[in-house]
Amino acid sequence: MFKLSSWIIVGVIAIAYVPVLRAADDKKEVVVEVDGLKSTAPANWKSEEVTTKFRTHHFRIPHVADDKNDAELTIFFFGTGSGGTAEANVKRWKGMFVPPEGKEIDDVAKVENFKVGNVNVTYLDVQGTYKFKERPFDPAAKEELRPDHRMLGVVFESPKGPYFFRLVGPAKTVTENKKAFEDWVKGFK
Repeated sequence: MFKLSSWIIVGVIAIAYVPVLRAADDKKEVVVEVDGLKSTAPANWKSEEVTTKFRTHHFRIPHVADDKNDAELTIFFFGTGSGGTAEANVKRWKGMFVPPEGKEIDDVAKVENFKVGNVNVTYLDVQGTYKFKERPFDPAAKEELRPDHRMLGVVFESPKGPYFFRLVGPAKTVTENKKAFEDWVKGFK
């Protein structure tokens, strides 16, 4: 039979492990599924609650170095065949940025096309001053200028798509996560 002092020791040990268990929960892997294709999000991407009907996933990506804000990755789906063409979205996404003085938007934007399995992917990398709007399609929504930001945008033209992936945030944070983002996009199987 355990004495009271033995139960106290067991309790102290159990309490000591609680932070370890919480840390493990914080690193929970999230598998993102798009039209039956799956890819595991990097462990440092923190899954957030989806707050609108057109978002399928929302991640917060912790800021790096001297960046003050985290980056965000959102995946949008507006319905099969909805949301516009890849070209229209690339044009709209470029319009969300003001290039540095003396440059044109196409000087600071790069567009690539590739395939992930049988899925056509259009990939935009753009940086400059981000014209942030809490509700982007609301003409009355207030615009906030955020200098030194970067966006990695993907139009994922799966059979029931397209899906729209946007990683936006301070340039250093997005740059630090660029390879992980590209590996994640190309990892859908």
